[in-house]
Amino acid sequence: MSGFLLVLKKLYSQYKPLPYPTKSFAGQTVIVTGANVGLGFEASRHFVRLGAAKVILACRSLSKGEGAKADIERTTGRKGVVEVWEVDMGDFDSVRRFAKRVEGLERVDAVCENAGIAGFEYRPHPSGYDAMTAVNVIGTFLLALNLLPILRRSGQRFNMVPRLEITSSGVHDGVKFDEKNESSIFSALSRPDRPDWAKERYPVSKLLEVLGVRSLAEQMATGPHAKQKVIVNVVNPGFCKSSLARDAKGMMYVMFTIMKTLMARSTEMGSRTIFSAAAAGEESHGKYMSDCVVAEPSEWVRSAEGKETGDRVWKELLGILEGIQPGVTKNI
Repeated sequence: MSGFLLVLKKLYSQYKPLPYPTKSFAGQTVIVTGANVGLGFEASRHFVRLGAAKVILACRSLSKGEGAKADIERTTGRKGVVEVWEVDMGDFDSVRRFAKRVEGLERVDAVCENAGIAGFEYRPHPSGYDAMTAVNVIGTFLLALNLLPILRRSGQRFNMVPRLEITSSGVHDGVKFDEKNESSIFSALSRPDRPDWAKERYPVSKLLEVLGVRSLAEQMATGPHAKQKVIVNVVNPGFCKSSLARDAKGMMYVMFTIMKTLMARSTEMGSRTIFSAAAAGEESHGKYMSDCVVAEPSEWVRSAEGKETGDRVWKELLGILEGIQPGVTKNI
């Protein structure tokens, strides 16, 4: 698709009204990461409003999470539903502790992996990768693989199909992703001297999420747990009035401010996409969702080169996850 047509498509999507969530979540337990602010916060409010028995706000800051909880309780009139749990997606030990705590829940119906970071400067991470790759990709899939056995047990026990979604972005379309030409993609991603680092790193992290979900679903279909269904999908919430790019400076800050004013969705409107992915059926498994429906990811993702690169990304990512937590990939 030409650049001009791609821009028109994204503009049309931005101004398109999305369906207000009405599907009941009565009796269900939902986990939302990055839930103290923005899309995760508003999505959590919808889950509570629509009858969820338990909604866990998984946040890095407990105090901010408690503030979000109070606001949701006030606006929905439902108390005793929201719980605030601590997790830092950039701290792999924290991710594993959180997953261990989830094991103690009676049931888990849906997990919305919404937490992520964006930035315009290289930020090192203790793992050796840059912070965006560590949080948006490595930490996100580490949590996903740890939660899969828990979700499968819940599905069997309560005769339902659990869902796990990962929040990506439409910005995965059109990135150059020069790292795909390196012998080790993740090693190349960790280098601060890469060309176009500032404008490429966040979109590339979102692209890796799309590729990862497609590969995960493919492997789940042929793995030893294939009969124990868990729906895994990836969602594009669109460009929203969130705090994601709060670190922007100078002209980048000016540009984002203008764009938010002219075309950004409200966080509530964007949260409807998060809700829709958590409520979606088996038709969404391994798929990309946008504007609350199953859609197509970028043409490159669907190309032969995209498939080959996706396989390489997945192989490297599984190796990284095994290095962090030996045996975790057996959960697939």
